[in-house]
Formats: sequence, C-alpha cells, structure tokens
Amino acid sequence: MEKILIGSYEDFAKYEGKTLGHSDWVEVTQERINLFADATSDHQWIHVDTERAKEGPFGQTIAHGYLTLSLVPYMWNQIVDVQNLKMQVNYGMDRMRFGQAVLSGQRIRLVTTLAAIHNLRGICKAEIDFTVEIEGQKKPALSGLCTFLYYFK
Repeated sequence: MEKILIGSYEDFAKYEGKTLGHSDWVEVTQERINLFADATSDHQWIHVDTERAKEGPFGQTIAHGYLTLSLVPYMWNQIVDVQNLKMQVNYGMDRMRFGQAVLSGQRIRLVTTLAAIHNLRGICKAEIDFTVEIEGQKKPALSGLCTFLYYFK
C-alpha cells in the first residue's frame, strides 16, 4: 500500500470521514515483549515467563496492552507521511479499548480512518479512528480514537 502524502491542513481535510488505509503487519516477538518489560519495569509473568505462561489463561506469553498501544505511532507513519512540519504532538486518546490479548509471535496491523479534522489557529488537530487488528482474528487487539496535533510550516 502506498503512503498518503500530506503537506498541509488542506491536504489532510480531503480525507475527512474516509478510511486512510492500513499499515504493514508487525510481529510482536517475545524479544520485543521482554524489551518493553525492561523499559517499563513491568515484568509480570504473563508477559515474560514463557514456562509459567504455558499454564496460564492464554497458554503462552502475551504482549503488554501498552506495548500494543505504543506501536500505533510507528504503524501510523506507515500509512500517512505528514511533511512540511515544524512539530507533531500526540494529543490524546479517547474510547480506547483492549479487545483481546496479542500472543507472542502474532502479527498486528493498524487500520485508520480520519474521523475529524480541525484548524485551531494554524494548528491541525487530526482525530484518527483506529483499530489494531491481529492477523487471522476477528476481534481486534485495540481500538479507539487518537488525536495528533500537526504544526505545519
């Protein structure tokens, strides 16, 4: 899939209410889970103890929900290339729901729609409806509305 190129508020506004696309699939490896556990000091056994997790509710380790969430900006940048920026700010999350656990080794991708866009005195406020899908699963890992502020030059 080809990235959508955005260079101004007007470029973005053309997509309001439209599906923007999806990212590539990203594998959530045990190594990635362990690195996230180290970065956040969240070493709960369900994430990092592969032997104990075999006896747990999922039969193996699972990704931290916040690891899945933290991959949203990375996957977002595979869908849209926003250029001509002074700065971009993660502004907020709304209606965020974790639908099901991501098992170690599963692949996820981001699917997005531009829900709304606002021009706030030259600052572009983009509200993105998003779903993080798990390959081969009907129920998403995560869904919600993320808001980015784009300061165009």
